[in-house]
Amino acid sequence: MMRALKGVRHLHTGTMKQAVSELSIPVPWGEIRGKVWGPDHGHPVLCLHGWADNCGTFNTFIPLLPKECRYVAMDLAGHGQSSHRRPGVFYSFPSYVMDVRRVIDGVWVHEVAGVNPLIQLKHQCLFMRQVRSLRVLAMQWNKFSIIGHSMGGNIAGLNEMPKVMRQGMDEMLQFEKKTEEKTRVYTYAKAVERLLAANPSLSVQSVRMLLERGLVQVEGGVVFSRDFRINLKNIVRISLEQSLEMQSRIQASVLVILAESGFEKIFAEPDQKKFTSALLQGYRDRNHTVVTVPGNHHVHLNNPEVVAPLVSDFLQTKVLSQLARLKNEQTSKL
Repeated sequence: MMRALKGVRHLHTGTMKQAVSELSIPVPWGEIRGKVWGPDHGHPVLCLHGWADNCGTFNTFIPLLPKECRYVAMDLAGHGQSSHRRPGVFYSFPSYVMDVRRVIDGVWVHEVAGVNPLIQLKHQCLFMRQVRSLRVLAMQWNKFSIIGHSMGGNIAGLNEMPKVMRQGMDEMLQFEKKTEEKTRVYTYAKAVERLLAANPSLSVQSVRMLLERGLVQVEGGVVFSRDFRINLKNIVRISLEQSLEMQSRIQASVLVILAESGFEKIFAEPDQKKFTSALLQGYRDRNHTVVTVPGNHHVHLNNPEVVAPLVSDFLQTKVLSQLARLKNEQTSKL
C-alpha cells in the first residue's frame, strides 16, 4: 500500500537530532510525496501546508514539537514534489480531502478509536479544538492529530461535510481499490437488458439508440463505454440559497419542461422536492416559462413529438426572431 520510504536523512536543530524520511504514496494520477519525522509507533500527526507552499513549511517547526509523535507532512497534489492533477481537473477542497484520505490509507492502517485533538496553524494563529472522530475523513482509524497552516487548516476543518459528500468519497476510494477487477463483458442482448433494468424510463428503441455510442466491441462481446466513476455520488454540492442566487442573475429567457412522471415525482427525500419546488417557483416569479408534458424522464427521446413543438416555438419567438430583429437594426444603420 505504501511505497518504501526514500532518502532517509537527519535534520539537526538546536534542541534535538531527528531522522527525516521521504514519503511516496501512489495515487491514480501519480504519487503524493511528503516527509516523515519521529518514531514508527509514535502518535500520528498529519501536517497540511498552505496554498502554494509545500511540506517544507514544517521543516523548522516540527523539530520543536514533542519527539514521541510521528509527523507525516504531505505535499498536497500540485504542490512540492507531488504529482499534478490531470489536465482539465480542478484543485478543490473536496479533492484535497480525498488526498488526505488516500495518505491515511497508505500510512496508518492500524489506528485505534478515540477523540482527536485538531491543531490548526492558520494566519499566524495556533489553536486547538476537539473533533469527534474526524467525520470529514470517515475513517475507521480516528485517533490522530492534524496540524494545518492556512489552506491546510481549512482542509483540516472540513469536519462537518454533508453525508452525501462523505458517501461519494467512500465510493470513490472503494472504486479505486477495485480498478484491477476485470471489466464485465456482455452480449449485445444482455447489454440491452442491463440498460433497460437500470433506466426503466427508456423504451427498447431508445436503449438501442443510446447503445450505438454506449458500447465498445471487445473480444467475447461488448463493454459499456462510459467511465463508471460517473455512477458515484457527486461530492460537489451547492445550497438552495446559492442556487437561487445564481438563478436571480439569469438574464436570458428560460423554458423549463417538466414530465408528469419525471424525476420530480420520484424524489424520495423531502429536501429534494423542496429544492426543486423553490427553483421552479423562482422561474415562474421571474416570468420564465414552466410547462408540464405527459411522459417520463426520457420523454424527449421516447416521444420527441411531445417536446419538440415547445422547444421549436421557444427558439423561434425568444431566440431566432430577436436575432433577426437585431440583424435588421444593424443593417438599417449602414
